[in-house]
Amino acid sequence: MSNQKKQLTPFTILFILTIIAITLTWIIPSGSYSKLIYNNNKNSLQITTSNGNVNYIASTQESLKNLNISIDIDKLIKGEIKNSIPIPNTYEKVKDVKKNIFDITLSMVKGTVEVADIIIFILILGGMIGVIKKTGALDSFIFNISNKAENNKFLFVIAIFIVMLIGGTTCGLEEEAIAFYPMIVPVLILFGFDAIVCVTIIFLSASIGSTFSTLNPFSVIIASNLAGVSFLDGIWYRVAGLILTSCFVLTYLYFYIKKINSNPQKSYSYENHNDFKSNYKYKKTNFKKISNKDKLILSFFILPFIIMIIGVSSFGWWFNEMSATFLFSSIIIILISGLSENKAISCFITGASELIGVSLIIGLARGINLILEQGMISDTIIFYATSLINGMDSYLFVFALMIMFFIFGFIIPSSSGLAVLTMPIIAPLADTIGVPRHVVVSAYNWGQYTMLYIAPTGLILANLQMLSISYKQWLKFATPLTMFVFLLSSSLLMIQV
Repeated sequence: MSNQKKQLTPFTILFILTIIAITLTWIIPSGSYSKLIYNNNKNSLQITTSNGNVNYIASTQESLKNLNISIDIDKLIKGEIKNSIPIPNTYEKVKDVKKNIFDITLSMVKGTVEVADIIIFILILGGMIGVIKKTGALDSFIFNISNKAENNKFLFVIAIFIVMLIGGTTCGLEEEAIAFYPMIVPVLILFGFDAIVCVTIIFLSASIGSTFSTLNPFSVIIASNLAGVSFLDGIWYRVAGLILTSCFVLTYLYFYIKKINSNPQKSYSYENHNDFKSNYKYKKTNFKKISNKDKLILSFFILPFIIMIIGVSSFGWWFNEMSATFLFSSIIIILISGLSENKAISCFITGASELIGVSLIIGLARGINLILEQGMISDTIIFYATSLINGMDSYLFVFALMIMFFIFGFIIPSSSGLAVLTMPIIAPLADTIGVPRHVVVSAYNWGQYTMLYIAPTGLILANLQMLSISYKQWLKFATPLTMFVFLLSSSLLMIQV
């Protein structure tokens, strides 16, 4: 127990990182590229210089070519690329924006406000879980699944892993992965698995899918558009990486499970296993046969997950639409269950309250990114990083890209945000060295997401909070996996060159 008390909580880690981010604004000079965006009202391309001056030019492909930007003009006009795009060779230093001690708490508040849509989604999800737990339908579902899969435990693990992997590689399943814990984790507990196994087959599998994205609109597609290439370029290298990494992780997980089955105390998260199990534990004495009413409730519990994946991948949905879908299902479940108004509201609030800590972690992590943006040092970091790799030998160039995007993944954990900031600047550099632009897209995807397996500025701390795992425990398990993916990705980049 004493060791557990010495472990830093996710909140302490993020607080320390916030202070470091503020310190960096006093060390790294502020600077900015001129930014380009399509102005709907003027039907023109709007250029905002580093000193704030605004100019307008014709929204034509020729205009983009003159700016050394290879994006298809239709992508801007149709709104497929909404963020402002840095213009190559326009970086200028600006007056330093030094953050102060008051910005520590201010960034935490502003960061939480910025991710309000994600927080609302998580709270509504928690509320729905609270209601369905009260109906008993979820208990029955969990026990039936666990009984049927009792003799094929690792096949169950593989099945969940593959489902989450597909979600990641096709539609960028990331924050949404949190929604699957209440449904899957109790089954894994009944199988005797620990919290590390749970976060691996739910969060890490989705992240591996996103790392080797095939159709993910939030990473490989937007990055390819910004680099001026087709997202199909280099896709078979991504598929190869996806298969090889999946096989390695499942093998690694198999031997880890075998180890903890022989001795539960060898679990990396053993110190926290009581807290973990108390949050998700179901007693087999609660088991009852699934009734028709339970089946109807469960159908409205599972349906929003299916609708969510379809909406995100096909209709451009985001958290507002997803939250509305889960809220609608929650209301239907309450009506079917026959719970009284007071009981239903109480269960919903209790369920939502259990995920407040997770929600705040996501907000605090966003606050760190805000400090770097407001301190105007993100563009400076990108400028100096690209200056270092410019003119390198092609093999050294792609390896340096991998390292650079790995580091950027810590600083800018947003996949679409990093693509917009870096692709227009780095893709033209590849032309001068003779490296295909789709290789830059792969380096961006593989480097950033490999970092996000362990980066506290990303989503990992929120996932660890859900399962009562300390960051130190996760690093012990995930570091070998991170090293493998980094080395495999670097090798695949070399092969492409």
